[in-house]
Amino acid sequence: MKQWMFRLIAVFMVVVLLAGCGTEDSTDQATQKEANNTTENQGSNTEQSEETVLITITKDHGEEYIHEKEVPIEEGDILMDVMEENFYIETEQNGTFITSIERVAAKEGEKKGWIYTVNGEMAKVGAAEYELKPDDKVVFDFQAWE
Repeated sequence: MKQWMFRLIAVFMVVVLLAGCGTEDSTDQATQKEANNTTENQGSNTEQSEETVLITITKDHGEEYIHEKEVPIEEGDILMDVMEENFYIETEQNGTFITSIERVAAKEGEKKGWIYTVNGEMAKVGAAEYELKPDDKVVFDFQAWE
C-alpha cells in the first residue's frame, strides 16, 4: 500500500511539474509574440516618419546665429503659420510681413528687415503664402536692405 501511495504521489508531482513548465512555456511564447508584434509595429511607425523642415534664424548674412529648429509639418502647411507656432514673431500689414523674430527687430529708422530663403534660393512669395514641402531648409536672416 505504501508503494502504491508513493507511486501516486510521484505521478502527481510529475504532472504538477509538467503543467507548471507548460504554462511557463506558453507564457513565454505569448510574451515573445507580443514583443514581436511591438517590434513590427515600431518598424511600420519608423517607415511613416514625420515630414519636417529645418528653420534657421540668423543675422547679417549668417554671421550671427540666433536659433535653429527642425519642425514637423503636414501637407499644405504655410510658412507663416509654422513660424507663429514655433517661434516668437511679430508681424504687421495684416500679419503678412514679419517685423520681429525671437525679439530681433529693426530699431527706429534702421533699414534692416527679415529676408528668407528656401533651399538656398530667395522666395518669390511672402511667408504668408509659401507652402512648405518636406525637407525644405528655410533661413530667415535679419539684414540691411539698402
